[in-house]
Amino acid sequence: MSELQHVIEMSGITKEFGTFRANDNIHLDLRKGEIHALLGENGAGKSTLMNILSGLLEPTSGEIKVNGQSVNISSPDVANELGIGMVHQHFMLVDKFTVAENIMLGREKTKFGYIDRKKAEKEIQTLSDQYGLRVDPSARVENISVGMQQRVEILKTLYRGADILIFDEPTGVLTPQEIQELMGIMNKLVNEGKSIILITHKLDEIKQVSNRCTVIRRGKSINTVDVAGTSQQELADMMVGRSVSFKVDKKPANPSGTVLKVKDLTVKETRGFDAVKNISFEVQAGEILGIAGVDGNGQSELIQALSGLTKSSNGSIELDGKNVTNLKPRKITEAGLGHIPEDRQKFGLILPMSLEENIALQTYYKKPFSKHGFLNYKEIKIHAKRLIEEFDVRTPSEEHSAASLSGGNQQKAIIAREVDRDPALLIAAQPTRGLDVGAIEYIHKRLVELRDNGKAVLLMSYELDEVMNVSDRIAVMYDGKIIAIVNAKDTSESELGLLMAGVSLSDAQDQAEQKGKEKDVVDSTK
Repeated sequence: MSELQHVIEMSGITKEFGTFRANDNIHLDLRKGEIHALLGENGAGKSTLMNILSGLLEPTSGEIKVNGQSVNISSPDVANELGIGMVHQHFMLVDKFTVAENIMLGREKTKFGYIDRKKAEKEIQTLSDQYGLRVDPSARVENISVGMQQRVEILKTLYRGADILIFDEPTGVLTPQEIQELMGIMNKLVNEGKSIILITHKLDEIKQVSNRCTVIRRGKSINTVDVAGTSQQELADMMVGRSVSFKVDKKPANPSGTVLKVKDLTVKETRGFDAVKNISFEVQAGEILGIAGVDGNGQSELIQALSGLTKSSNGSIELDGKNVTNLKPRKITEAGLGHIPEDRQKFGLILPMSLEENIALQTYYKKPFSKHGFLNYKEIKIHAKRLIEEFDVRTPSEEHSAASLSGGNQQKAIIAREVDRDPALLIAAQPTRGLDVGAIEYIHKRLVELRDNGKAVLLMSYELDEVMNVSDRIAVMYDGKIIAIVNAKDTSESELGLLMAGVSLSDAQDQAEQKGKEKDVVDSTK
């Protein structure tokens, strides 16, 4: 393939932060009209490499060519001029502004010295229609869904004239339906002549939309492969550097007494409507109870009430024999709760603080980390170093801020802090969101280990495979209610899917059984 067919060529890219080398002589090229996946573990250097390409960082050494010409991308403005735009993992939007105001921010069109909102809105609507984004330019960002906010970010890059789009972990906060819609949008973009670099660790998404994939590991280029001829197992093994198992290996559960007892619980959402409606359930020591359901059916509000982040309006919560209903989070934590929150940045970490301080957040006021009101930073540091090594948190040092870590390593730091406390009940809400397959394998093993050590685990995940593989029992939530609790080994993806859509247990079982029979007939005729 000739050089002119490459829109991006990155050669020998190295980026050092002091003595830490985040990128080490990486090579990457992007062809016109392709979706090129950039695959790597959490902290492998993917975002650093793309921050260099988008002008947020400058390389220590190496060369970048755009359309065959050597360039110095010294700022995001230079990247925009070169037709490069980045859709960031954490959206760069102002909640109180409208969609149009966010998109034209810094690129305001004026008429007689005034911002020409009508012209901008018309241009944005035209772009939205052209790429099938279905975005309302006049809507306020605070009133639209996360998936729609991502479309606003995509429109922002297109509005600035981007022909090369970088998507940084774009599906981490999307529902399954939104993910499928995004894949369609990406295909439409390349069909219109755009070129895309997709930063991800989700192998099924790579197989679904990507043409080629470059794998990097610990800052180094490992290989670039054609996706169609490479299996998910091969991609995973290249990424991690060893054979990865996609199946959770666990023996049957051995429940031994109630740890969490929820009775007639009702929780309101922010607008005052009931999000959780009079539900009751128990979690036993020595079991993992999974919560399945389509996003928005009360799961988040349930977890927040159990952990003390929001008040319940009715019902009771007992933890390890103690009534913890509507207690403050610290009191519930001290009663035996560990909590891996759904939103790691809002509820899990204090981003400007150091990693060692964040790891001590739940225990800093206890010995040996504190004495007579003074922090013992020596013990805090020793504690942090041990957990960073044990949970493979990729960071230059424990003194770096939590904000400087990749999303996946932020998640591993939270999991390390909560699991190490050996709680009676661990609530794990979306525990593997943003993690690579190697880290997911490790976290699943730790959850099963907790269970096998006689602890109770409440797992909430929107990944149906995760719920089915890790859980012993599964509670399905629909419209704020638990409509069924089933044994994981006795159910199927089809049955759970029907339950999640609000079908009754008996009807779901009948329909799933009929679907299985029809599949058997089809298979027998092949």
